[in-house]
Amino acid sequence: MFKQAGIALFFTLLAATCQAADVAGVKVPDTAKVGSSDLLLNGAGLRTRVVVKIYVGALYLPEKKGAAADALASKGAKRIALHLMRDLTAEQLSGALNDGLSDNLSEAERAQFKAQIEDLKATMEAVGAAKEKSVVTIDFVPDSGTRIALDGAQKGKLIAGEDFYRALMKIWLGDKPVDKGLKAGMLGQG
Repeated sequence: MFKQAGIALFFTLLAATCQAADVAGVKVPDTAKVGSSDLLLNGAGLRTRVVVKIYVGALYLPEKKGAAADALASKGAKRIALHLMRDLTAEQLSGALNDGLSDNLSEAERAQFKAQIEDLKATMEAVGAAKEKSVVTIDFVPDSGTRIALDGAQKGKLIAGEDFYRALMKIWLGDKPVDKGLKAGMLGQG
């Protein structure tokens, strides 16, 4: 009898861990594939501004990390997925990323990444307007760079440097994150 109960409990827990996360009504997949790497959902949370729901942000890493420093130091493929809950213009997307970088990078770091930041702005212009229910993915592909896609279609060119991707991650995981609740969610603490 105990053996059957243990088996039932095992399968119940297994089913619970295989379900997609649900954040504010948005189903967030448990896994992602970036290049040849299989990634795990580290966590997800809701980005709001005042009371407006902007997007559900999800962080995918090779293995789960509960601390921002550990997530930022993670090697290999990574993904940040933004599941939009409202329409956003290219200017809004680009401006938000630029503001997040300004808040979390020193002047020296911004100077170091000047070319990549310009490439990022050009890529966000290539994204154009993004509609509600669209998904913007920001991937780090080892040996290639940062790839930005809208609903699975790559936009702009690849942006070189894993160090630049780590700088981008600071928008959500840095000392001055775009949303503290979202940071906690992406770290699996929400």
